[in-house]
Amino acid sequence: MSFEVLEHTADAGIVARGPSLEAAFEAAAAGMYSLMVDLDGVQELTSRQVEAKGQDPEHLLSNWLLELLILTEVENLVFRRFEVRIDRERLTGSAFGEELDLARHEVRGMVKGVTRHMLAVERVQGGYVARVIFDM
Repeated sequence: MSFEVLEHTADAGIVARGPSLEAAFEAAAAGMYSLMVDLDGVQELTSRQVEAKGQDPEHLLSNWLLELLILTEVENLVFRRFEVRIDRERLTGSAFGEELDLARHEVRGMVKGVTRHMLAVERVQGGYVARVIFDM
């Protein structure tokens, strides 16, 4: 899994890479959560199943990340590992993590949403690259 943080004037972003579309989406989710907490401090104590739909890879990526953010907002969960399966316009995935503990987790900021600005999913030699800017 590979991702890097993008510098952006008002918000934060990531570029995620993977040998498959699924791996790139897993890396994008890990990158998003790395903006919020130190992933090394998150334990895999619980898991959640996530489904998302989208008419193209960009919409599918955006909807996947938004579904994860809903779990964070509603259930106060943070995740460190992800498993994704994509079948055309449908994603089914799993997220592994735990409840956010302000006394134990190093909180870096909270992602409020996924923007469409610079959103891209591209097939490249050796796999896929996904770029996402987040509203912080």
